Amino acid sequence: MNHSSGTLYIVSAPSGAGKTSLVTALIKDDPRVRVSVSHTTRTKRPGEEHGVNYHFVAHEEFHSLIAQGDFLEHAEVFGNFYGTSRSALQETLDQGFDLILEIDWQGAQQVRELMPEARSIFILPPSLEALRHRLDGRGQDSEEIIAGRMKEAVSEMRHYAEYEYLIINNQFDVALDDLKAVFRSNREDGADALAHAEGLKLEKQKQAHGELLKQLVG
Repeated sequence: MNHSSGTLYIVSAPSGAGKTSLVTALIKDDPRVRVSVSHTTRTKRPGEEHGVNYHFVAHEEFHSLIAQGDFLEHAEVFGNFYGTSRSALQETLDQGFDLILEIDWQGAQQVRELMPEARSIFILPPSLEALRHRLDGRGQDSEEIIAGRMKEAVSEMRHYAEYEYLIINNQFDVALDDLKAVFRSNREDGADALAHAEGLKLEKQKQAHGELLKQLVG
C-alpha cells in the first residue's frame, strides 16, 4: 500500500457496547474516514439508499461476485446474502480514505486472512451490569430475551484477544478520543497520537484491565 492510500480497519463489538454510536461520531468528526457499504440481495426498505445503506443487487449478481472471488467475506442471513466487496473497498482506500468494516469476529477472521494489513479494534462495555442495562433498553423485553442477548454478547466478547486494539466504552467521550487516537496514529501526521494508541493495544489493555476482562468473558 502506498502512502496516499487509506487504511482498512475492522471494528467489532458485542451488541450493547456502543460501537455504532462511536463509529457515527468518529465519521462526523473525521472527514478522512468512511464506513464500508456491504452488498446485499435483500429488498431495499423505505428510506434506504443504494450505495449509502447497502449496494442492493440481484441474487444472480451476488453469486457472480462470489464466483469471481470478489467478496472478502459473505454470509446468508434469513435467506438474504450479505458481503464485503474487495474491489469496492479497494476503490475507497485508493482514494485516500480510511475505511471501517463493522463486522463480527467470524467476518473479521475471513478479512484478516485476505487482507492481513488491516488494523483491528474491539470495543467492550465497562461491566456486565452496564451491558445488561444497555441490552435491556427500554425495559420492555422479557428476562428470557435479555438472557439470550447477554449469552450472545459474551460469546462475541470471548474473541477480543484476536484484535490489535481494545477500547472500553465506559465514558463515551473518552472512548471516542481513544478511537480517534488509533486512526490518527496510523497516519503520516499522527505522531502526537502514537503514545495514546500504544496504550490501547491488546497486551497493554490486558495488563490494565485484567479483572474486567475476566469478568466479561468468564
